[in-house]
Amino acid sequence: MPRARTAARATRPPFRIGLGCDRHPFDPARPLVLGGVAIAGAPGLAGHSDADVLLHAVCDALLGALGLPDMGRRFPSSDARFRGAPSGRFVDEAVAEVARAGYVIANVDAVLLAEIPRLAPHLEAIRAGLARVLRLPADRIGLKAKSGEGLGWIGREEGMAAQAVALLQEEPPVASPAPRRRPAGRRVTGRLDRRGARRGGGR
Repeated sequence: MPRARTAARATRPPFRIGLGCDRHPFDPARPLVLGGVAIAGAPGLAGHSDADVLLHAVCDALLGALGLPDMGRRFPSSDARFRGAPSGRFVDEAVAEVARAGYVIANVDAVLLAEIPRLAPHLEAIRAGLARVLRLPADRIGLKAKSGEGLGWIGREEGMAAQAVALLQEEPPVASPAPRRRPAGRRVTGRLDRRGARRGGGR
């Protein structure tokens, strides 16, 4: 078994990168959740789950880095089990896949695209929420917000989109504990007398 793991490690690329994107139309009847954080006073997004567009993009980036099917195939909207589900649940499964493949998340960089609401005051809270979901230090999460500058469906305030890039790196091998060295024994000098007793001192 160790030999098989060694062979797998030898053929596994040390780094993998994935790109994810998602978009949802606004639904004012729903709360807005981004990175697992509820944003008060803003229109929510329509979707089968909680429609967390940021976590959906991050989840697809992780799955894509591993060459796995995207969220639409893994968690289809036709499956009632995922109706209203928190998107952190999907990310948890993607993070577990990363670990099973022998990788860890090096860092994630994401951008939110929205004309409304103004996201700048919420970015640090959203970044901290994303770090909690991914179980990463916040300094390994990049997050930006861009407006549509009045262009397209985002500029017309019809919805919101997100893009994310995830870098995975090979999990370092667990180092074997160093063998314990025996303490040096006491050195005894001298010669044996006729009864077998040692004469002379030890040093």
